[in-house]
Amino acid sequence: MGQPIPQTPGMKATRQGFGQGLVELGEANPNVVALGADVSGSVLTSMFQAKFPDRFFSIGIAEQNATTVAAGLALSGKVPFFAGYGAFTTMRNADQLRISVCYNEANVKIAGSHSGVTVGPDGATHQVLEDLALLRALPHLTLVVPCDYEEARRATIAIGEMHGPAYLRFSRDNTAMFTTTDTPFQIGRAEVFRDGNDVALIACGLLVWEAIEAAQQLEKRHGIQARVINCHTLKPIDSATIVQAARECGAVVTAEEHQVHGGLGGAVAEVLVKNYPVPMEMVGMKDMFGGSGEGKDLMLRFGMTWRDIYASALVAMQRRDGKFTGEAARPIKDVPIYSETL
Repeated sequence: MGQPIPQTPGMKATRQGFGQGLVELGEANPNVVALGADVSGSVLTSMFQAKFPDRFFSIGIAEQNATTVAAGLALSGKVPFFAGYGAFTTMRNADQLRISVCYNEANVKIAGSHSGVTVGPDGATHQVLEDLALLRALPHLTLVVPCDYEEARRATIAIGEMHGPAYLRFSRDNTAMFTTTDTPFQIGRAEVFRDGNDVALIACGLLVWEAIEAAQQLEKRHGIQARVINCHTLKPIDSATIVQAARECGAVVTAEEHQVHGGLGGAVAEVLVKNYPVPMEMVGMKDMFGGSGEGKDLMLRFGMTWRDIYASALVAMQRRDGKFTGEAARPIKDVPIYSETL
């Protein structure tokens, strides 16, 4: 069943939701600790540090060491959160994540902030677009990609309350706030945010709002009723909701601020090829690195906006109906970027 979606949402960063959620966890559980890598002010573990200075450990610019320390703390009974830029909390310490954390099933929570191209001016070196593909292959690791501030807050609390390794992915810029404390959220369960049986739009992170916008345009311009699914947990993935969408819609589009290889698109494709294959299109980074620029401009440049989801939905439906000519639909250009103009 669809969820109430505001027409003009407020704006707030998902990293703020993480910071707030971590403070709430710290208040409820004295075993929660945080580790920083000289970016606590950016990823907002500074909020936890200000409230619980004796439970915050600055490891310095040493992500491999921090991950190993977090594993030791976890095996000693603590609930450690190590937060930094996703480019460095996942790619630079892959061996420590694999062996010290996942092999030992240590209760470590890794927070990857500033993910995707919306990091903007920081450039390609800081724009992690490969983390989900890498981490999805690691045994025992739960992967959560919240879609807005409130879901990031609730996801932080949820992974802190569960036992086992977990990765939380969030971003830097202010983005649309469209979930509330009443919006259903449970690790491992995707949520239908908009009903429809013509095509299924399955998204995670910041692309959930873009999928909602695409669905609004599909209805406005073509009368198409698109189902929008917030697949915030990539592992364990909600196979039942995905298969049901494929059966009832017959065409699927995935959307993520990540490489099209190995992320949400790959996870959904694995579910469908085994259970119910249907025409499927993937919106994401097309085997490229990012670049320096404003986040909204980079999203447009690299084809990760509602326009691209809209165009991909038309292609997927044409393929389903046997009407695809072999020419990709072009994203529409005559509507401004943001939802307040729709």
